Parts: sequence; C-alpha cells; structure tokens
Amino acid sequence: MTTSSVPTGRLSPVVITELPEFIAGHRRLFVVTGAGCSTDSGIPDYRDRDGQWKRTPPVTYQAFMGEEATRKRYWARSLLGWPRFGQALPNGTHRALAALEADGRIELLLTQNVDCLHQAAGSQTVIDLHGRLDQVRCMGCEARSSRELLQQRLLDANPGWDTLEAGIAPDGDADLEADFSAFSVPACDACGGVLKPDVVFFGENVPRERVAAVHEHLQRSDAVLVLGSSLMVYSGFRFVDAAAKAGLPVAAVNLGRTRADHLLSLKVEMPCAQALAFLLDGTKTQ
Repeated sequence: MTTSSVPTGRLSPVVITELPEFIAGHRRLFVVTGAGCSTDSGIPDYRDRDGQWKRTPPVTYQAFMGEEATRKRYWARSLLGWPRFGQALPNGTHRALAALEADGRIELLLTQNVDCLHQAAGSQTVIDLHGRLDQVRCMGCEARSSRELLQQRLLDANPGWDTLEAGIAPDGDADLEADFSAFSVPACDACGGVLKPDVVFFGENVPRERVAAVHEHLQRSDAVLVLGSSLMVYSGFRFVDAAAKAGLPVAAVNLGRTRADHLLSLKVEMPCAQALAFLLDGTKTQ
C-alpha cells in the first residue's frame, strides 16, 4: 500500500500523481463518504485520528424508543443544533465529487452522512446509507414529514429553550446539559406516534432494500474510493470489505486510521477537499 501523510498546505507526490491516476484509471467508482467530508462545512465529526470516540457516543435506537427521558433530551438538544446543521453549505469535497459524477466517473456515491450536502452540491447518484436528518419519521404510521416543520412545533411547545447556549455537535446535536424533564416532545399529527429523525441510529439496522441497492451498484463498480471515513461502523465497512474480496482496488483519503487499512492499495492522509482539489482546478481525468 502506498501511504502519504503531509502537512496541510503541502502536496505530496501521492496526491499529485497517484490519487489522480487512481481516479483516472477507473470509470465506475464506488465512492464511500463519511464525516470527514463535511467538517469543512462546519459539521463536527465523531472520531479522532485513531478511530476512537471524541465525545460520548450517540444515542442508541433502543434508548430512544424505550425511554421518554432520552427522547426529551434528544429533541431539546436538536432544537438548538438543527438551525446550524440545516444551514450548512457544501464544501470543496462535495463540489469535487459532483464534478466527478458529471464527468461520468461515479457508479455510486454512498454516504454515511445525514446532511444531504452531496445532493446540495449537485450529486444525483447518491444513497444515504444512514438516512437524512432533514426528514422525520413516525414510528407508528410510518408517515414522513419535514424536520423544518417539526422545528416550529418544538419552538411553540417549548418557549425560551432556543435562547440557551450550547456548542455545536455532530449530526444536528448540541452540547447541552440541563433538566430536560419539562421539555415537551410533539407526537405525530396523524396517529399520535413517536417521532424519530429519519436516520439509522446506533443499534438500528439499515433497511434491507437499501443494502441490496448498494450491493447492486457495487457489482457494477471497478474500484472503491473512501473519503473522510474511519469505517469503524460495520454498516459502511462491509461494502469495502466485500469489494476487496471481489478483487476491486480500494483507495482512501482520511486523516488517521481506518478499519480497512489492511485492504487499501492507496491511502492519503490529508483533508478531503485538499486531496480532491485537482478535480476543480481544471485538471481533467482521462
């Protein structure tokens, strides 16, 4: 495996030659993206360079569905975190991948992110592996609704909570600790059921039909490019593992260790936008 790790602002020979050559040498790239693609948009990531948690792990599906107190805490923090998360804009990584798709190079963009920034940048062949935070799901009747509409309901039911100070956290969360017992969580308008963000929580399975669709794309791909992901979560790693077992070359751009390091033929340790800047500077893949 070829590996490159260089200070920000400098380009190594791997970035100048080998990464562009890897991309140019494949016409049906299976691209897997993670939180490191969105940090330049102001959305924090979860893990450090060793793949370990930087903060308390996210809420689990079991806790959210089983404990009213957990739902109160989640939605109170989301009330503060959503406005900043919802206003995030695509960065150079998202734009570079949209340009690569427009050039006919991407078979699938599989993102583990829930921010929809790839679509906002213009990418179309996208599967949101873990869902989308801009949608809300009723766990009773399965109705979907807008997260923005729920924000107004949360504000109306909890006057004054939006004035609290809290730091930004990953995936629309906020670093708020308080007594959440008085926080009011709206129920589904249609059936009175529990409302949950339409994302896959830890401890929750990715829908089977979504997994099947990803595998179909993988079978048509000729290489894998991992961007900004440690792949510590199995739901994403399994596709890279399957690709390597099928003999597909795998390259990764990530700051730090990945779960798939032993499977990589090329690794670049630098920010994603910096590594992919050549896709936006007029340099053409052949």
